[in-house]
Amino acid sequence: MKNLEKELAKKGFISEAVKKIALFEGLEEEEIAKKVGEGKIIILKHKNKIVGIGEGLRTKINVNIGTSPEVCNINLEIKKLEVAERYGTDTVMDLSIDGDIDKIRREIIKRSNVPVGTVPIYQVGIEAMREKGGIIKMEEDKIFETIEKHAKDGVSFITVHCGVNLKAIDRLRKNPRKSLVVSRGGAFLISWMITNEKENPLYKNFDRLVEIAKKYDLVLSLGDGLRPGGLIDSTDISQIEELLTLGELTKYAWENNVQIIIEGPGHIPINEIEANVLLEKKICNGAPFYVLGPIVSDIAPGYDHITSAIGGAIAAWKGADFLCYVTPSEHLSLPGIEEVKEGVISAKIAAHVGDIGKGIKKEIERDYLMDIFRTKRDWEKEKEIAIDKEKFEKLRNKFPLKNKDVCTMCGEYCAIKMVEKYLRTKIIC
Repeated sequence: MKNLEKELAKKGFISEAVKKIALFEGLEEEEIAKKVGEGKIIILKHKNKIVGIGEGLRTKINVNIGTSPEVCNINLEIKKLEVAERYGTDTVMDLSIDGDIDKIRREIIKRSNVPVGTVPIYQVGIEAMREKGGIIKMEEDKIFETIEKHAKDGVSFITVHCGVNLKAIDRLRKNPRKSLVVSRGGAFLISWMITNEKENPLYKNFDRLVEIAKKYDLVLSLGDGLRPGGLIDSTDISQIEELLTLGELTKYAWENNVQIIIEGPGHIPINEIEANVLLEKKICNGAPFYVLGPIVSDIAPGYDHITSAIGGAIAAWKGADFLCYVTPSEHLSLPGIEEVKEGVISAKIAAHVGDIGKGIKKEIERDYLMDIFRTKRDWEKEKEIAIDKEKFEKLRNKFPLKNKDVCTMCGEYCAIKMVEKYLRTKIIC
């Protein structure tokens, strides 16, 4: 069994991973270790990459890639991985549901330079469909065998929909939704539970799941199988019922030194974001919160990278720790390479904006530097600090530059240059 980061931290031991996180974040090692021990910070590891997620740290982002029955091309997914890394993702998740799922996952783990997550129930359901003709024919033991296989392959974290239990389904029946269920993993399990009239194995045998996590120091991301699929159902009783269950499971996992992430809603109006973050932090005792977006409007298909960035910035500001990117393809298609790039950059902007609101010093300083470079019209240094350097260069040179000291928007009437001239002094920063 591996040394458990949470157990080491609870004993006051400063691990190498904690040291690296403290150096990257500019915080004290003891402070990081204390919060890891408390469960408020989790540590993901892959090769030489260490990622800390949680209270007081910079907001991190995740990128989803993976095949579908309509588009199954492992080379395309590897290119998406490369683009995601180039533009700064902190983690990736392989959500493949077609092709040789084992081969695809192993290739992504091999090629990735950032921690990799998966949703093992997808593979279990797909293989039950292929071998037995239906997702409802999943075998309970196969669920846990597949989880352990993913852990052995080297995934850093897995999404497990442990809060979708019979009680939650009863709540859903008594309080019908307009948008039903949009979680694929949640739908797999709900269909299985209703047909077989059995409890969710991930809930019923949570102790078995925890033992696997302990064996591999695997981080469990407790999935939101009953997250609202539209603003019309936001923060409803089914969502809260599931969250209450996740809070209870978190306590048990922590008692066994297993690290936990709590996954949050994807579609909620802007005025409910703060309440959702506060609820998660209260019910789950400060466990890191991982949100999909959240998307704050449902009428902008093709622009959901923007609706999610708006929600993500506010969520991060109010205390969310981990943002899952959303691409322009959300609700419409599997994303291509360009959509992955747009999704990553949108999520990076949202995380950065949220961190400014949180008072993260290193992130605030980045903006202050840009302010200085803009005032000096130091275009090269501006480009260095820009999130998307390629777009900076492209737009900067879109039209021929008559005067390289300024841009083509104002030219010789540049406000900064004009005031600089008449103050008869150069701006000194």
